[in-house]
Amino acid sequence: MSNARTARFSRRGLLATGGALGLGALVTACGSDSKDGGSDSTASAKASGPWTFKDDRGTTVKLDKAPANIVAFTGVAAALFDYGVSVKGVFGPTKTQDGKADVQAGDMDVSKVTVLGNTWDQFNVEKYATLAPDVLISTMFDDAGTLWYVPEASKEKIAKLAPSVGISVYDRQLTAPLQRMWELAESLGADMTAAKVTDAKKRFEEASARLRKAAKANPDLKVMAGSASQELFYVSGTNLSIDLEYFKALGVNFIEPPEKAKAEGGGWYESLSWENVDKYKADIIMMDDRSSTIQPADITEATWKKLPAVKAGQVIPRSPEPILSYDKCVPLVESLAEALETAKKVG
Repeated sequence: MSNARTARFSRRGLLATGGALGLGALVTACGSDSKDGGSDSTASAKASGPWTFKDDRGTTVKLDKAPANIVAFTGVAAALFDYGVSVKGVFGPTKTQDGKADVQAGDMDVSKVTVLGNTWDQFNVEKYATLAPDVLISTMFDDAGTLWYVPEASKEKIAKLAPSVGISVYDRQLTAPLQRMWELAESLGADMTAAKVTDAKKRFEEASARLRKAAKANPDLKVMAGSASQELFYVSGTNLSIDLEYFKALGVNFIEPPEKAKAEGGGWYESLSWENVDKYKADIIMMDDRSSTIQPADITEATWKKLPAVKAGQVIPRSPEPILSYDKCVPLVESLAEALETAKKVG
């Protein structure tokens, strides 16, 4: 989520607009006891009775019936779409400037959803109310229950209109939120026995085994997770990020900025001037693929072009905010596995 405006953002805002991840509205729902899920009516609605779901804040949302009008952060909506659950409205990066689907929108037809806000701190509360939302769903990048892309200034108004569900993507491995999104989709009526769904999970497991094997065979290859803005280059540590924590657990040798260097980035990343972008010697560079960041082909800095990994063509995309369906996470794992299998030692 990176851009040149780092000095003007809170740490949460900075995570959204650049660098950090390489990276809240409180629920007005009932209770906080059970771990049960429920159902939806947008996929293959199975439930006819009450719907409940305990989220990662420990809050149980209870409704008289399955939510029909779902509003979600774009990446969450994209994951639910892969499982056959549609949403009515979205907020977060949905459309690029030319009107095409943002990378975080996945396979959704963005022309068929109501976009409440496309950028950071943008959320049309009045339009949200007209959707008669049954539930709002987002991810969380901290342990305080802050709902991602729900503006601080309007979170209380938003919370009064519908209960919310938060799925944590903070300081855990990718497989944990993948499982939680699976459980949420299932509770919303998705057919988790469908061949498309089970095949995707199998392919993810196979890709993970391939990555583990590639990492074991190439322990000396160093990987750096980066993100670019006009003014700064961000180097992410593996701690806190769900994808990097998982890849590290599979044996990938990541460059780790020291904790002191990551302090300014809230423990997520180290900020480097472009003059110092060669501080770390990487063999493979994973670059943030979000539309809020500068993509490798558009980086004009001479220091970047001189990096051994760049000169060797050993730069691959990274999705710091993975769409949490197995189908969308398979390519992320396979891409890194292939890079390790084919890269040369250049750092």
